[in-house]
Amino acid sequence: MATDKKVQRRLKIKRRIRKNIFGTQESPRMTIFRSNKHISVQIIDDVKRVTLASVSSRCKEIDSQDINKVAQAAAVGKMIAEKAKEAGIEKVVFDRNGYLYHGRVLTLANAAREAGLTI
Repeated sequence: MATDKKVQRRLKIKRRIRKNIFGTQESPRMTIFRSNKHISVQIIDDVKRVTLASVSSRCKEIDSQDINKVAQAAAVGKMIAEKAKEAGIEKVVFDRNGYLYHGRVLTLANAAREAGLTI
């Protein structure tokens, strides 16, 4: 029952955030999903409704390493920045998807910034 309240609270925050964040072709939306074991990120063009790039901690380059979840988030942030550069994307709008901006979410965003992505 408690997790149900947590999920409902996060979805309420998510809706509030998504009212104001919109990804365009010049500045697509970078959204994350965080589970108990993994983290994934997508870069989405909301005008065309298409995913431009995506990375997950379940991909074999990251999953084969024996690292903790924070280090996984950093590796995912670095990899999404590299994929974005390949796709010609330099600037994104960050959508934290209702999660608090600390821990793995913050680490992913900072790693993407350090790899050259403008958030």
